[in-house]
Amino acid sequence: MPLPLFLMMLVFVIAAAGATLALAFWAQVPMMAVALAALSASLMLGLRQWR
Repeated sequence: MPLPLFLMMLVFVIAAAGATLALAFWAQVPMMAVALAALSASLMLGLRQWR
C-alpha cells in the first residue's frame, strides 16, 4: 500500500472517530453508553476473527 494512501486512510479514521465523539457529546449520550457500544463492537469483531 502506498504511503500517501495509508496516511489518508489514517486521517479519515481519526476524523471519523472525532466526528462520532463530537456527535455523541452534542446529543448528550452518556459516555458509559458510548464505551459499552465500543466494547461490544470490539468483542463482536474479535469473535468473528476467532472463528
